Amino acid sequence: MKTYFRQRTGSAGLREEDYSPVTLLDSIEKTRQALDQAYAGFDNALEEDLIDSYIYEIYALQKRYKHLTDLAAAEEPLQLQASDVHSPIRTLVSHVFG
Repeated sequence: MKTYFRQRTGSAGLREEDYSPVTLLDSIEKTRQALDQAYAGFDNALEEDLIDSYIYEIYALQKRYKHLTDLAAAEEPLQLQASDVHSPIRTLVSHVFG
């Protein structure tokens, strides 16, 4: 059996924004979106193995989301003192973790 490989020419399509630093708020938002997608996948899964994989994915994303919001909550008092502006992170953390 022969295997054929094709070599790509040019760049892999990476843009400058792919290398930009990710903020904590961006990470929280992307994690929340991934969590929403995982819940939607779980709701539509029919096979037992697929259901199990969504359960593990949701659990991991929940842990990541909690870690990121804990980081944001620890960061928030410093930002609040500096700017005296009501932070959306405080609202998010208090809403999620009551």
